[in-house]
Amino acid sequence: MGLTGLHSRNMTLIMFGGKGGVGKTCNASAAAIALAKSCTTLIISTDPAHSLSDCFQQQIGTGVHPISGVDNLSATEISAEHAYAEFIRMHKKELLELFDTSTSLDEEDAELLLKLTIPGIDEIMSFKTIVDFIESGSFEKYVVDMAPSGHALRLISSPAVLDQWIKAAARMRWKYRYMVTRFSGTYQQDGADYLLVNLKKTVKKIDKLFRDYTRSEFIPVCIPEAMSNAETGRLVSSLSDFGITVKQLIINNVMESVGDCIFCKERKKGQKKHIERIEETYPNLNKVRIPLFAHEISGLDRLIEVSRYLFSPEEMDKMQIFQSESSEKPNKDEGV
Repeated sequence: MGLTGLHSRNMTLIMFGGKGGVGKTCNASAAAIALAKSCTTLIISTDPAHSLSDCFQQQIGTGVHPISGVDNLSATEISAEHAYAEFIRMHKKELLELFDTSTSLDEEDAELLLKLTIPGIDEIMSFKTIVDFIESGSFEKYVVDMAPSGHALRLISSPAVLDQWIKAAARMRWKYRYMVTRFSGTYQQDGADYLLVNLKKTVKKIDKLFRDYTRSEFIPVCIPEAMSNAETGRLVSSLSDFGITVKQLIINNVMESVGDCIFCKERKKGQKKHIERIEETYPNLNKVRIPLFAHEISGLDRLIEVSRYLFSPEEMDKMQIFQSESSEKPNKDEGV
């Protein structure tokens, strides 16, 4: 049994997450290669320690770069610092207006504040960058190689964090608006008002997307070991708290053929109890097993090999059918 439903025309955002070192990048990359057979696909890394370049054996970095040897597939590695700097560059005027009318900061102090790195900004900027990509409508599928669980959950929760910031800023603006109206009798909206309104719209759109199981999906990746199983349980539970339902998960690095190798037999025996625990804990989830390969998973040939385990032949056929029927691109005006 392989991953299902990802070929659907409505499915837009596909996130792979889990404990560090379980194979998220390889599985996300392999899935992106398969999806690119039928859809224009962008794979995005939000992990500060990016691995996409190593996985594809191609320098990627910031910006959108086509993957050599794969039609319809591009990749990007998000730099939170770069994204924040770009956000400040684009909205510096509006932000200074906000500080000028809502705080006692003078222009010099406001300028200094904008230059500082804000705690938690990494996840918010990663989140905003993903939103910007989706709203551009340039691709049909967006596959996200998430940072390890803690960072991933902070990214998932960043709409709520950003929403609280917007509400606080809006309350300050209302005080300013009240005073202006009281003394002048009228109030003309400025750039700061429009910035807050647009940010609020973006938050509502992405929050709706996260919770729409027909348009987005979070796929946990784990390995058959105790620590990974425990973290996967916490991850699935936390996602449920955010209104995100997990439908399928990947069990990576599963020992299969062991021959006469005593070490391999013992590893397989140890894995068996953890796999049974996963089966018992998640009886209703579609569980996909990826074998432990003797070689390193790096480069297109190896990733394509993984994709054959990720998707069943039947699912691959559906993707090919989808490709033949999909002559029109999604409406770019629909946004997220």
